[in-house]
Amino acid sequence: MQQSINQIITELEHHHNNPNPQSPITKPTLLALQSILDHAINNDDPIDLENLSDELSDKNLTLATALLRPLTAAMDSGEPHHSVLASSVYLSLLCSKNFPVISLFNPVAFHSLLRTIRCSFKNPSFVASSAKKITKNKRKKMKGKIVNSHVAEDVETVFDVRVLFPVIERLNLVIKLIHLDRFPDCLKGLVQTIGAIPGMAIESCGGTSSYDRLCGLCGEILSEVLRSEHGDKGVTAGEVLKSVSCLIVASKSQARTFGLEYVVGKMSVMAKESDEIRKSLVNFPKYLIGKAPERAELRALAVESILEVVGALEYEDQIEFSDYVVKMTRGKPQFRLLAVDLILNLIMSLDNPLGHESSWGVKCLQALLERCSDSTAGIRARAITNLAQLVGFLSGNSENKTGLMKIMGFGEDGGINDLLRKRCVDEKAAVRKSALVLISKLTALQGEGGGFDDMLLKIMGVACSDQLVSIRKAAVSALSETFRKFNDENVTKEWLHSVPRLITDNETSIQEECENLFLELVLDRITRVGSNADDLSLSDGVFGLLKEICNGEVSPWVKKICTNLGKKKKLKPKVAVSLQNIIKKSESMWLMESKPIEKWLAPAGAWFLLSEVSGFVLKAVDWEFLYHHWQLLDKYESSSTSLAEEDIESNSVDWAGDRVFLLQTISNVSVELPAEAAADLAHNLLKRIEDFSMHSMEVDAHVKALRTLCKRKAKDSEEADALVIKWVHQLLSKASKTIQSYMTKESENNKNNSLFTPPSGTRKSNRSSTTLSRLLAQAATAVYTIGSLVVVCPSADLETIIPILHNIITSEISDPKQKKLPGVSVSFKQAAPSLYNQAWVTMGKICLADGKLAKRYIPLFVQEMEKSNSASLRNNIVVMMTDFCVRYTALVDCYIPNITKCLRDPCELVRRQTFTLLCRLLQRDYVKWRGVLFLRFLLSLVDESEKIRQLADFLFGNILKVKAPLLAYNSFVEAIFVLNDCNAHTGQSNPLSSQKESRLFSIRGNDERSRSQRMHIYVSLLKQMAPEHLLATFAKVCAEILASASDGMLKIEDVTSQSVLQDAFQILSCKEIKIPTNKSSSTESSELEEDVAENAIKGRVITQAVKKSLIQNTIPIFIELKRILESKNSPLTGSLMDCLRILLKDYKNEIDEMLVADKQLQKELIYDMQKYEAQKARSTAAAAVDKGGAHVNSLHTGSKVSSAMAGARAEATAKSVLRDVNQGAGTPSLSAMNVPKLKSSTAGVGRTKGRSSAVLESLRRRQSFDLDDES
Repeated sequence: MQQSINQIITELEHHHNNPNPQSPITKPTLLALQSILDHAINNDDPIDLENLSDELSDKNLTLATALLRPLTAAMDSGEPHHSVLASSVYLSLLCSKNFPVISLFNPVAFHSLLRTIRCSFKNPSFVASSAKKITKNKRKKMKGKIVNSHVAEDVETVFDVRVLFPVIERLNLVIKLIHLDRFPDCLKGLVQTIGAIPGMAIESCGGTSSYDRLCGLCGEILSEVLRSEHGDKGVTAGEVLKSVSCLIVASKSQARTFGLEYVVGKMSVMAKESDEIRKSLVNFPKYLIGKAPERAELRALAVESILEVVGALEYEDQIEFSDYVVKMTRGKPQFRLLAVDLILNLIMSLDNPLGHESSWGVKCLQALLERCSDSTAGIRARAITNLAQLVGFLSGNSENKTGLMKIMGFGEDGGINDLLRKRCVDEKAAVRKSALVLISKLTALQGEGGGFDDMLLKIMGVACSDQLVSIRKAAVSALSETFRKFNDENVTKEWLHSVPRLITDNETSIQEECENLFLELVLDRITRVGSNADDLSLSDGVFGLLKEICNGEVSPWVKKICTNLGKKKKLKPKVAVSLQNIIKKSESMWLMESKPIEKWLAPAGAWFLLSEVSGFVLKAVDWEFLYHHWQLLDKYESSSTSLAEEDIESNSVDWAGDRVFLLQTISNVSVELPAEAAADLAHNLLKRIEDFSMHSMEVDAHVKALRTLCKRKAKDSEEADALVIKWVHQLLSKASKTIQSYMTKESENNKNNSLFTPPSGTRKSNRSSTTLSRLLAQAATAVYTIGSLVVVCPSADLETIIPILHNIITSEISDPKQKKLPGVSVSFKQAAPSLYNQAWVTMGKICLADGKLAKRYIPLFVQEMEKSNSASLRNNIVVMMTDFCVRYTALVDCYIPNITKCLRDPCELVRRQTFTLLCRLLQRDYVKWRGVLFLRFLLSLVDESEKIRQLADFLFGNILKVKAPLLAYNSFVEAIFVLNDCNAHTGQSNPLSSQKESRLFSIRGNDERSRSQRMHIYVSLLKQMAPEHLLATFAKVCAEILASASDGMLKIEDVTSQSVLQDAFQILSCKEIKIPTNKSSSTESSELEEDVAENAIKGRVITQAVKKSLIQNTIPIFIELKRILESKNSPLTGSLMDCLRILLKDYKNEIDEMLVADKQLQKELIYDMQKYEAQKARSTAAAAVDKGGAHVNSLHTGSKVSSAMAGARAEATAKSVLRDVNQGAGTPSLSAMNVPKLKSSTAGVGRTKGRSSAVLESLRRRQSFDLDDES
């Protein structure tokens, strides 16, 4: 030991005499000194330390003064092992008994100690460098090279964080010995260092028991410094909380856990004993709010941490914090977003949130409702989402539910329903989705709060067709939740009209969800109601559900859903059994009331649904049930002549529909029919068809059922085909005779009537008219039957039929060459329109089976489609032409423009049918988006019919955006010219034949309605474009429209050209053509932050391209065009200046850069803009003055408008004075005028009076002023 003492003394003497004060003490000396100190501390034997001190005294040195400077230099050396060893020696000296602590403790040395601890934890470079050296040397050894001797030293120098544990333990002991109230900087540095250690030590020892030990030591030190001996507890507590706040708001880790456990577990206990610590702890959540990160995940963790800290506070402090959060909802965006998350967690975590009207929970909920209408989309979406969670949470308690309904204002103006109506049509997708989620949570409260808002239901239905898949899913979920809980007629109707149609959605998951929901909410509900035949109660809900299912707009989707469910074997026999029970129960209830069975109708939709599901559950349908109702319906048909005429008219269509669905059901289960029963039924069907007395809707069902029976009951396919051909030819022969019989009778009647002037009115003529009407009905049915027969048997012989049909459809044509049957001059279009229409339909079916015939007759179909006055016939021909397009694509392709004319048909049904059918052809690539097709489809976006507008929005927003993403960009400029009926882009005028057509597909005019419709189309197209296409569209509009006008190619004097220019200015200044900045904002939720980094880079690139485009192209074009318009005094100058002002406003910081080459031009441009703004302000002010003072006072004006207002008032006053002078009125006295009062002067009074009267007299004698020409 004496040798170690001598070594220490020698080195300390050397340092004392060394002029360099920064030389550190060597490592061997530190080791020797550490061994002496360890022996003294561990064995409580300070003899060696006293000997060392005595020998230093003999040399006029003290241990404290001699050791402090080199020890501090060693701690600052930067080498981890050396610094840590020096720190350990320093702390050991402070812990030694009978040692002068005050003389050794020095703020500089203490800060060096803290710096050593921090650098040791966050110095990965040393460990990494050592590891690299070791790896490198091992690699050399593997290559057979000589290994240097320093490898072993490098291995020893690898730093282990655990060597710091003794240092931190002794630091804890030192803190108990030293009062840091006199060293506030040391105390602050100590707190910051210890608070940062858990975060820095995660990489080196996270996840181990050593880390837990380290966190325990840090917690003890932080608790120790909170004693009063170290200064003001409140100040120290604030520093401690600041130091651990960085751990708490960090990502989820052990360090965050330590910080929360320390604050919640230890400091909250100390706060109960110390009011100073309590105050700091109460303010700590507010401090954390300011430290909350912007990223969504970290922000959510920060909210969780804040709520955990708040949970440890007293109830009064929690209420105070809730008031602070309510105030935050009116602060900056990042605080508003954080506040809506805090409100959610506060209400869900604290007790009795809605205890009374003035409680903290009510205030929080009201603040959350306000944020649902925030100006920032991310905050709106988050607030609505949180409100939805609160509704689900609070609805579980009856008291909270009552308070919630009152706060949200159910059934009141400005309540939650009004809010949801606005948010469901919000421009941001995340807000719409959140609103739909809230609606699904509010379904229970909606029903209890006085019924459903019909407008809200309609908005949910419209959202089911939204462009975004997530919105459609949310809308389906919300509407289905409402339908699931409430049996309301309006809800049922909206659900059936909105959800089943999604079976054709492009998203497979939505199709599957649609099938599952229909199975659960429709079929299972019907099964529950009709499963028990003995105790069956037919509620109005089931009747309404079945009735709405057979609606013409719903039934196609129901058919497809049932087909898909059947193919997947999800249809259960119970569904068919329940439907049969419902029909039986309805019949028995009718008979129990002693009503005639002839007037009974099965529940609407029951037969339809049974016909759709029966094909997949054959054995579940009872033949006796089917036979009974067939006999009943057949009996009704035969006895219908005995019923009252009004009863026949009211019930015949419904009974005919039931017969159609019954026959379809029989066809589906015909395999299970007995042979004898099937033969009787086939004979009965054939007999009914031969009479040609059925409704047209029954004919197809009878023909198809008869064919099905023949094919399924025949021994083989050849026998089945022979049977079908046999009765088809039999029916065709009888149909031909029936039609010829009518045509002969009509021809004779026409000749007879032409001989009488006027026509006779005898009984014989009346009987003849009745017979003719009966023959006409039979002939029309026979013609329709021919079409049905051609469909089931395309190979049938039609040689006798085609001339007859040709004669009917060409009866209006005067060309004798086109008459097939001579001697007949009847115009069937006028005399028998039903027969005429049916003949066209049947000829279309024949043409589908015969290509040669189609080639001859397709031009006739097109001609009739364009000239017919019958909307039903035009509609039928459109359907036939689309069928021809599928079968004979090359033949019909040249007639597509003719078909598209029906998009502007006066009948809504024809327009909608044309739109739907053409969309199907386009989706299946039978028709291409070329020529005028796309431009003509644009007008559907502003169609008078709301349904057509919705279809058009879906087409352009969903289908075309995926199928043809460049179509809107490529056709945009051409669309501007076409919609304005301007031919300047083609360089030639339209011929007279096409002028009418071009005007049909244009929206000419400068009136407000025409401009708004065109702008709606432009905006719809711009929304489909990618950012780079928006830029290119901006450049194309400037180059092809504005540049054409400045070059003289586009005549400014022309009305249509002016409309094109005005549209161009509006397009360039609209917000939809602006390039999105894609800035990552703290107010945007994670749902809105998709591909942020990539979009941000693209956005910056595009922004630079926009600036370059403005420099090179836009500014020169605008300046030249402005000069031309001003020279011609064009009214478009104002539109140009408005557009230019908006463009430069968006890039006001770049004006100097854009016009750097011409400062004079820059000044002139800014001057012209200021001049135009001043003139515009004067015009506004003058209009306000003309309307009166009340309007002036209510006008919100800026400085320019205010000054202009004063000028306008003065000008109006002057004009009124001049007008009075012209009319000979006297000048009002000064007291009556609003003028400043001047100080009177006695000198020259009489002269003034004389001059004033002379001036007034001269003014009266002057001629009248032209006030309108004054400026």
